[in-house]
Amino acid sequence: MQDVNLDIVSGESVAIVGASGAGKSTLMTLLAGLDIGSSGEVELLGNPLSHLSDEARAELRSEYIGFVFQSFLLIPSLSALENVTLPCLLRGEPEDKERAIELLGSVGLEKRLDHVPSQLSGGEQQRVALARALC
Repeated sequence: MQDVNLDIVSGESVAIVGASGAGKSTLMTLLAGLDIGSSGEVELLGNPLSHLSDEARAELRSEYIGFVFQSFLLIPSLSALENVTLPCLLRGEPEDKERAIELLGSVGLEKRLDHVPSQLSGGEQQRVALARALC
């Protein structure tokens, strides 16, 4: 990575796009605090991620960052709806089914709520992962 300067406002959605090998995944791992760069600084809410413990970075990531992995990482035994509500449960928050249903509807999956990943096409699985990232 060279000469990257990026400010993302709270609540803003950002897509990182580029050619294969351009560094999109590397940038995402740095922005999410999954990796710490050898130079430069990534801050989240004014906190330099390099100064935080792994646990503190994981807590910030779970609370403030959502992203879609290339392999989607859906839980095979859970329905689309359950996969979307899972992050809330992992954060210790009440399950917000109405919000999850709204998000799945916004990506055109309102009729596929009870389907497990193996019953969904690759594109539908990707949209479940997107809804989960927004939850």
